[in-house]
Amino acid sequence: MRQAVSNPKSLADRIEDVLPQTQCTKCGFDGCRPYAEAIAAGAANINQCPPGGAEGIQRLSSVTGHKVIPLNPVNGLERPRAVAYIDESLCIGCTLCIQACPVDAIVGAAKLMHTVVPSLCTGCDLCVAPCPVDCIVMYPVTETTGWDAWTQADADAARERHDFRIMRLKREKQENDARLAAKAEAKMAAVQALDPADEAAAAEKERKRAIIAAAMERARLKKEQDAQ
Repeated sequence: MRQAVSNPKSLADRIEDVLPQTQCTKCGFDGCRPYAEAIAAGAANINQCPPGGAEGIQRLSSVTGHKVIPLNPVNGLERPRAVAYIDESLCIGCTLCIQACPVDAIVGAAKLMHTVVPSLCTGCDLCVAPCPVDCIVMYPVTETTGWDAWTQADADAARERHDFRIMRLKREKQENDARLAAKAEAKMAAVQALDPADEAAAAEKERKRAIIAAAMERARLKKEQDAQ
């Protein structure tokens, strides 16, 4: 008789699998994964996800074994799915909404018009608050709510885009840090190569060297903190 193979996924993994992946933070955590980890650790209840609604609570109950309880109104209400719309005539191209979008559903560039790709928008509404000219509104696109308005395929696609965004931002930060480090090293080399003609010039050389050294040390400490 073949023995059953145990599920290799952690509890947090299995909880994350049944979340809608809107990354809206209405649960009180910075995305679906942190919320899943909090539930698994006993630091959050299963009724804090408005996009998942009542069915979402049922799904979380089946995974965790916790009792089904009503959605916590502090976190929000179960509503029809909505997508963001940018009034392009008012958009100033500040990019704040692009930076806020957790699934890269907004396209545009600095000082150029931005627009939302409706099929990619999860309805998280995180782009609304940062807009300095109040040109973003949320439009309901379904009459149904919760998982009746959002499919597993939608959730899987949103999760993939969110994970890709996290990797992209990490890569961009690493590349930027590397550019800054190379620039600082080049400046340090240039300062070290100076041959001061008098005490005043020597003092100026030391001042520049100290400034660059301090900046490099701050960057090193920041890199260590980010790695923790």
